[in-house]
Amino acid sequence: MEDRQPTIRSRELGEGLRRAMEHAGLHASEMARQLDWSASRVSRLLSGKRGGSSNDIAVFLAICGVRGAERKRLMALALDQHRKGWVQHHGARLPKQLRTLINHEDKATKISEFEFNVVPGLLQTGEYARALITEAGTVPQDEIDELVGARLGRRKLFSRPKPLLFTFYIHEFALRLPVGGPAVMSEQLHELLRWSVRPSISLRVVPAAIGAHAGINGSFRLMEFKEIKPIVYLESETSSLFLEVPIEIDAYRAILTKLGAVALSEGQSREFISNLAMELYSDREAHDQLA
Repeated sequence: MEDRQPTIRSRELGEGLRRAMEHAGLHASEMARQLDWSASRVSRLLSGKRGGSSNDIAVFLAICGVRGAERKRLMALALDQHRKGWVQHHGARLPKQLRTLINHEDKATKISEFEFNVVPGLLQTGEYARALITEAGTVPQDEIDELVGARLGRRKLFSRPKPLLFTFYIHEFALRLPVGGPAVMSEQLHELLRWSVRPSISLRVVPAAIGAHAGINGSFRLMEFKEIKPIVYLESETSSLFLEVPIEIDAYRAILTKLGAVALSEGQSREFISNLAMELYSDREAHDQLA
């Protein structure tokens, strides 16, 4: 079977097989011996560069002792591994840890994101995230702290030894929406200012005064990699969508280019956010004096 360009499904399958192999205490060389394959064939399967038949995957999983829901999930990926793009349905709400998203975040070299209504998840404070999740009303009360912790845990991307480059475009509406009340929003704005001075992070505000803009249809994230093609990630309350067809990627690149032409510069954006924080502080002081 010849090598193919990896798809998000084949990479997810490879990651699942690697986890199964490591959980079983096996190395790639031992798997190759038990499967009577070459070491390079195992390596290409685990990287998503080479597919395997359903029988191949079934034998691999049997050796690793994988059963139940995880076996069913990986066998479904094996049947559909070469189709581009992927909609993942999550039922009533998104899970605490979006495994496919996190796998790709960890491998990315550059992430560009546009957010229309809320502060990007990676930049949210714990209290801001908690207020969003609570008001959405779809997560049981006893799971909120765990979900907030999972979101904050993804910030490890900012501390990678080899810095991952980020560009965040945030619409003014997201900065003015008083999520959690004045105190929570004040801390969130100051948190954005702290992140914005990092060399690996470019934070730019899309002002409301420009009116309609290229990102008017909603938020998205473009992830770029060293060895695989880019992916666009879209998220809703009950599903996530991964796009990888070149014409789709080009469309979102064009949106980012147009946003870059109208957004405030990094320095102007810091000044804008700082002024908003001062306005919020003044409003709080006035409220306290009247109380």
